[in-house]
Amino acid sequence: MANDMMNWHNDLFDRFNDLTKMDDLVNGLGRSFMNVTSNGSVLKTDIKENDEQYTMKVDVPGIDKKDIALKYRDGTLSIAVKRDSISDESDHDGNIIASERQSGRFGRQYSLPDVDVDKIEARYEHGVLSLTLPKKAAADTHHIEIQ
Repeated sequence: MANDMMNWHNDLFDRFNDLTKMDDLVNGLGRSFMNVTSNGSVLKTDIKENDEQYTMKVDVPGIDKKDIALKYRDGTLSIAVKRDSISDESDHDGNIIASERQSGRFGRQYSLPDVDVDKIEARYEHGVLSLTLPKKAAADTHHIEIQ
């Protein structure tokens, strides 16, 4: 979270230094802060932390479990999802007035340090991906006496 905020902060001031990019600043401000992926989709997420673990709930409605990929490496959890093209054949007369569902690939990364990779649990039910990421046991602290 701190890294995301720092990147957003640095990006914000870089844009202020170049006034020709003021439109980009206004249009991109919310997108940078909300961590929107390149095609405008957001994997809306709740994250909780306590001394033992992180727990997450990620909304991925309409996605088949086989089209969700999870990877944890170097303190970063990556979630990638794929939705095949959407076609609505229910109206043969072409009366569809809105079509907002998207297809393609979506992804997001989360900085979650010190996770015990072998104990990560993931469940998918009713369009919600639930993850439990136990933290590594704290290393024994050795006190060293100064002579």
